[in-house]
Amino acid sequence: MQLGLFTPLRSPAATGEFLAQLGRQCEERGIASLWLGEHVVTFPAYESKYPGAADGVFRFPQGSGLMDMVASIGYLAACTTTLRLGTGICILPQNNPVYVAKEYATLDFLSNGRLDFGVGVGWSWEEFEACGVPFERRGARCDEYLEIIRTLWCDDVSSYDGEFYQLPPCHLYPKPVQKPMVPVTVGGHSKAALKRAAKYGTGWYGVNLDPAGTAAVLAELDGYLAAEGRDRTDFKVVMGATAEEIDARLIDQFAESGVTELLIPFLRQGTKHLEANLDRLTPYLEAVQSL
Repeated sequence: MQLGLFTPLRSPAATGEFLAQLGRQCEERGIASLWLGEHVVTFPAYESKYPGAADGVFRFPQGSGLMDMVASIGYLAACTTTLRLGTGICILPQNNPVYVAKEYATLDFLSNGRLDFGVGVGWSWEEFEACGVPFERRGARCDEYLEIIRTLWCDDVSSYDGEFYQLPPCHLYPKPVQKPMVPVTVGGHSKAALKRAAKYGTGWYGVNLDPAGTAAVLAELDGYLAAEGRDRTDFKVVMGATAEEIDARLIDQFAESGVTELLIPFLRQGTKHLEANLDRLTPYLEAVQSL
């Protein structure tokens, strides 16, 4: 099992200096990956319920916002050489799939194949409305967009004729360095999300489950993989967290449950206490290295 960080980069703390120092120190300490988050805009109040909090409330500091993932991953890629960089997650159905394919293929090309493409369907109808995209049937839209991205990444001549999108025959270059394509990690705990991971993903991304809960979801996922003629051989299982602390003593239990990459939340951003905050990760690194 590998150890990564879930670090939704937020302004104004996530400066260029901070990103450069964070990326380099992660590599020096043996942290395998950084996974960023995406929200284009936030709102003073939400009707939507945020699944990452027990009370369903999405909280964000006033005067702050998440950095754009494409720009941030590109910046981090330029400052590092081995660190893997993940989208945790790209809210795919509120994006344009052709732009997404172009941007992330370029990032994979420039980073020499260090990108993990995590996708989900989103939870905030308010954000979809701000992006000018229908919230309804976003799951079916996500599936089509994954098929479009696959043909753009894998085929010389790409085309698609779907319910939500029509792509005329065209070329997209550069292609990703990773073959046949950038690994797609599908996020979500619902039946639909697990089926999507089994059909389209090279991995699954979950959040806020303990080892027993993770094992239960993976048992369900195994059934959907079997229906697709697949299993979890070479299938990445990423478990992330939004809480501030995970008990380091649970590391071996997460590994036994089937997790291949555990993400520790790294929410304290800024250069002033960066080294001290990274020092707090030592017990997790030691526990992973002892497996």
